[in-house]
Amino acid sequence: MDQAQLLSDGFGRIREVVGATLDGLPDDALTFRIDPDANTVAWLIWHLTRVQDDHVADAAGTEQVWTIDGWADRFALPFDRDETGFGQSSREVGLVRASADLLAGYHDAVCERTLAYVAGLDAGALDRVVDESWDPPVTLGVRLVSVLSDDLQHAGQAAFVAGAWSRSSGR
Repeated sequence: MDQAQLLSDGFGRIREVVGATLDGLPDDALTFRIDPDANTVAWLIWHLTRVQDDHVADAAGTEQVWTIDGWADRFALPFDRDETGFGQSSREVGLVRASADLLAGYHDAVCERTLAYVAGLDAGALDRVVDESWDPPVTLGVRLVSVLSDDLQHAGQAAFVAGAWSRSSGR
């Protein structure tokens, strides 16, 4: 297995968890909160997808799927178009309302773009510095692993919240 296959497998696993979590989930489950300040399934999946879209597009030197493919308009969220959810307040988390189909569609589009990008990477590409604002500077390999790690955690959190909703609602 080479680095492109490894990264593709990792990003594919995120897609699997997101898809399984959203499959058949009704709108009220998407906005369910375990406590008044907890993240919702809708916010978690929107956020993990926005971060992946933002970071991969930056590394690839391309425009984000969010803007180029009209997802920002379809979601119509009351945030700046470049918002990814990082550091948002509990109130802002509650403003993310989207159907399971919309969330899944955006995630699938970002995943496809990500898979196409990582398929073309060779081992040397992973050593390229993509962010000099950190000490040490961040390489492409570190950035992609960071996105994988963050996204898998958020996907698991979304699955947990969906499961808690299911138990609390008796469904």
